[in-house]
Amino acid sequence: MTSPLDDRERAASSHPEPLVVRTVPLDAPDDLLSLLPEDAPLTWVRRGDGLVGWGEAARVEVGGASRFADAERWWQGVVGHAVVRDEVGLPGTGPVAFGSFAFDSRSAAGGVLVVPRVVVGRRDGHAWLTVVETAGTLGAAPDWSLVARHVAGLTPVRAPGPVAYASGAVEAEDWPAVVARGVAAIRSGELDKVVLARDEVATTAEPLDVRHALRRLADRYPTTWTFSVDGLIGATPELLVRSDKGLVTSRVLAGTIRRTGDDDADLARAAILAHSSKDLEEHEYAVASVARALAPYCSSTNVPDAPFVLHLPNVLHLASDVTAVLGGGDAEGGPHPTSLALAAALHPTAAVCGTPTEAARDLIRSIEGMDRARYAGPVGWVGADGDGEWGIALRSAELDPDDPRRLRLFAGCGIVAASDPAAELAESRAKLVPMRTALASD
Repeated sequence: MTSPLDDRERAASSHPEPLVVRTVPLDAPDDLLSLLPEDAPLTWVRRGDGLVGWGEAARVEVGGASRFADAERWWQGVVGHAVVRDEVGLPGTGPVAFGSFAFDSRSAAGGVLVVPRVVVGRRDGHAWLTVVETAGTLGAAPDWSLVARHVAGLTPVRAPGPVAYASGAVEAEDWPAVVARGVAAIRSGELDKVVLARDEVATTAEPLDVRHALRRLADRYPTTWTFSVDGLIGATPELLVRSDKGLVTSRVLAGTIRRTGDDDADLARAAILAHSSKDLEEHEYAVASVARALAPYCSSTNVPDAPFVLHLPNVLHLASDVTAVLGGGDAEGGPHPTSLALAAALHPTAAVCGTPTEAARDLIRSIEGMDRARYAGPVGWVGADGDGEWGIALRSAELDPDDPRRLRLFAGCGIVAASDPAAELAESRAKLVPMRTALASD
């Protein structure tokens, strides 16, 4: 059941004039991340393609169980009244909103959609510039000179200096006991799988320049989606959903083993992972949850017979790419569900919550000992036509809005009956490596 936006949310989402959106083609920039400003950069980039944005033309903050529906309704209102001139016509052109949402409906973190004033995108060798204004602020036709002036005014990227780390809500040495409680609940038949997470606090010597962390993430983890939305940054290997002209894709990751740094040893570990009954069980739950969530919206779904092993610099994952074709709209012949609506339907998957969903979420609330905020929630973007890409906010950190030197880093592990608490702690440490590396100054 959805609820209308309250007065606070209406104030946060106000945009008194319809937006005027103009998209023009560009020569492909060499490096999207080099265009980012220090202040509130917006980013969704993988292998050099994607979207970056800056400035804020419109914004909505939402909360509670209706956060996705409220954000969707607001976005439909924005694009329904916008004046759009799109000379490119690719996914990500025209008006787009970057967004991130809390894992738990009870979290005060809620959710946010931000419409940038300027977006530069690149896809398959094509690039574009989108400028969002109102009729009262309409300037000259956008072109590369706007970007060039922006770049000329950028400050140099700063390293954060030495970083100190401390346990977060639960001390690291106490976390295996949390995992043991999860294993006990599973063995007693309360549920089949639960994903348990922990946080740690990083304190940098200098105020963090987010661009430093984003650059290091993109360089070291090019196959992941590097993101920055409203103080949430990271590089997720898990694509919750992509909707592109009727084709839906979801990359599911569940089942992990740490890399050794030795290629031959890692090949052997990949073979172990691919045949691990514990990890295959965990992965099967995650894939099944995605297929079930997509089924009401799709005319056909393809689930691979077996996962492949995804090699990342720090870990190996079992991975499956689930694909589907959207059905013919609703019973009255209405439009397809948007990517944001699909993300809402999929969240939370078994890969970040557990199976059954409600039992896993209740157990997380009971024993995890922290507010995940927007960690493990959907993060990504949606376009005016509803297409877009949403990842799961993993390998991520949340900036403290009151202290530019402080961040919360997160990592989680899938727990099944065969899980070993000490091994899960080691896995969580491996999953913290990307963000720790991103903050390093060397």
